[in-house]
Amino acid sequence: MRLKTALALVLLAGSAPALAIDNVTVSRVDADHVKVSWKDSDPVDIIVTDTPVAAGAAVPVVKANRKGEAVVALPSTKRQFLVLRDGGDASLTLTAERELPLAKGSNFRDLGGYKGAGGKTVRWGKVFRSGALPLLTEDDYALLGGLQIGTIVDLRSLEEREVAGTLLDDRTGALFVSNDYSLKPLMANMGSMKGEYVYTGMEKLLAPQYRSLFKRLLADDGAVMYHCSAGQDRTGIASALILSALGVDRETILADYHLSTQLRRPQNEMPPLDPANYPTNPIVQYYAAAAKKPGGVKAEPLYSASGKSHLAQFFEVIDRDYGGVEGYLATLGVTAVDVARLRSLYLE
Repeated sequence: MRLKTALALVLLAGSAPALAIDNVTVSRVDADHVKVSWKDSDPVDIIVTDTPVAAGAAVPVVKANRKGEAVVALPSTKRQFLVLRDGGDASLTLTAERELPLAKGSNFRDLGGYKGAGGKTVRWGKVFRSGALPLLTEDDYALLGGLQIGTIVDLRSLEEREVAGTLLDDRTGALFVSNDYSLKPLMANMGSMKGEYVYTGMEKLLAPQYRSLFKRLLADDGAVMYHCSAGQDRTGIASALILSALGVDRETILADYHLSTQLRRPQNEMPPLDPANYPTNPIVQYYAAAAKKPGGVKAEPLYSASGKSHLAQFFEVIDRDYGGVEGYLATLGVTAVDVARLRSLYLE
């Protein structure tokens, strides 16, 4: 009996599926290297690729690593991707840096890598979010020029675009999309909320912008990049809508939203200006006032006066007033068929 039991356990162990590579993170060490970390009981190979495709035929730069971490040569001047190959079942995991290493950018990151509907993953290199881009260097333009961006959706107002123009479309040939509106009513609306539910009504004020964004995503004409000034509020809502449509869970969406606090570089979001020359421009006055505070302009944690996530409160409003994100997207003309198409385009 003991022999049979032992044999059954051996057979069971041999037939059990190998654990997949999990908890993969990529963080930049310096201009030429990144640190890759993961969890897996099997040895792992790491392959560097120029395209966001999980091909495992290339020669690995790291072989049979069991430590769960490795430093890999990956220059910051070129967008590249990493493929982790599981030594147990030869499965492949594609990953990349979430934040692009721009010298004069702010909060520019890839939306790829998150788990979405049907156990699939959001494609890397297809959807990018950012703050304003007025101070990019030539090296920055060179890096972004390799992303194959087909559309740039500028979520900002007339006043913001007046003083901090986006030139990335001129440099790359991408289609530039914007909808004219004044920042003043938006700021007034946020200020009237007294620190709670500050995004209430933004789904209406920004409806033309969000509608344009989803139309360009559905067009599947190259990668799509969208941004506002800080890349956290209007851009944060846009990202939440996209990720929700792709079936990403809200815990992950909230975590992505709050990355803005550490990834913003406010000093790169506005060019040097004399606020006296723009007395009626609210964004210039906002940055000028913030610059006078102790520590200068800095990213503030995205929480309400009572300590709740601004985005979590926005979800409450969307759930209450529209029956959820898909209900809101329907008001933009994004149908269930469109959501299915988005998932076919941006999940793998």
